[in-house]
Amino acid sequence: MDKQPKAAIVIGSDSDYGVVKGALEKLEQFGIAYEIHVMSAHRTPEEAAAFAKTAEENGFGVIIGAAGKAAHLPGVLAAYTTLPVIGLPIKSSTMDGLDSLLSIVQMPSGIPVATVAIDGAANAGILAAQILAGAFPQVKEKLKQFKIDMAEEVRRKDKALSEKIASEK
Repeated sequence: MDKQPKAAIVIGSDSDYGVVKGALEKLEQFGIAYEIHVMSAHRTPEEAAAFAKTAEENGFGVIIGAAGKAAHLPGVLAAYTTLPVIGLPIKSSTMDGLDSLLSIVQMPSGIPVATVAIDGAANAGILAAQILAGAFPQVKEKLKQFKIDMAEEVRRKDKALSEKIASEK
């Protein structure tokens, strides 16, 4: 793996890009380089397999696979690599993304795909950072600060709500 953390994002369609942007923002926040590619498990299976087979030697430490409907892309990627693969189910017009979620999460034994919520791109980016944090201390430190910042925000909201309720009495 390179000295800089690097993630691959593979989307099944360019129409998935709008959802995936949330993952890209999180990767940038944690200082993780990335590449994004459009590939199809069904229309370009050879390219998807070749990408997954060479991902580690190309410096990637984790792959986020985003797909809707049948959503086989993350599973196909996982079948061809030992890198961790995070599945990001995309909400589709047919079943509100439930079809995507079930296609990704129900992987056979031996081919795991970590799966986040339907359209849960931000969590996919955070999970990718958590996976890479074991090898990259700078990512780990940014994640620690992220957790501290989230807790402080909740405390601020709690205090503001208490003050609002007190003022309404």
